[in-house]
Amino acid sequence: MHEGHRQRMIARLEDHEESLLDHELLEILLFNAIPRKNTNEIAHALLEKFGSLSAIATAETKSIATVKGVGESTAAYLRCIFLINSRIREEKPKTFPSARNYAEFSKLLAERLRNREEECLELFATDKDGNILGVESYTSREREHVRLEPRVITKFFADNEPKALVIAHNHLSGGASPSHSDDLFTRRMLAVCAFHGIPLYDHIIVSPTDMFSYHACARLDYIATLPLDPEL
Repeated sequence: MHEGHRQRMIARLEDHEESLLDHELLEILLFNAIPRKNTNEIAHALLEKFGSLSAIATAETKSIATVKGVGESTAAYLRCIFLINSRIREEKPKTFPSARNYAEFSKLLAERLRNREEECLELFATDKDGNILGVESYTSREREHVRLEPRVITKFFADNEPKALVIAHNHLSGGASPSHSDDLFTRRMLAVCAFHGIPLYDHIIVSPTDMFSYHACARLDYIATLPLDPEL
């Protein structure tokens, strides 16, 4: 019974969040902290004790823990949630530069990829103007190689619905000039992107000393003429 009720509440959160009352929001928030109890009753008890969501948000952990059904771990969970929310509101929004602004975007990539201890591959989904819609990072147990399965790329496209893709990865030593393996990987990614109808805008390599852009060096047209290696 609890499971069906919880599913209905989550469905309301997804489809009609504006209809949820304060105690219902608390009830859903408590689902993860209290998996096997009726959190509706606990949510009501919290509001009865403190009077409002804002009062709960500023209450001390030990005070929240005194509410019947809460306890120390759930109180700590709620306190962390409200603290995170408070810090989010205080933060200055940090946005990615456009991938089309190579000067600024390359600075971001240097911060993210330079001086890493393992090879890392990042996919950046962009809109038509190069604004970043989503990013995913991938590493592997192989220190100097990252293998990316086509199904992973397909999921990335489905999750982010990009109008274009930018790839970035790091070289752990030496310069950023692309290796033969980098060229073959770029060729395979061109094919995967073409299959999904999404252009590959750039592949950028970051090394400890410099950076290489396939787009800036007009290398993508050449890469498109290479034979396609079926392994990804």
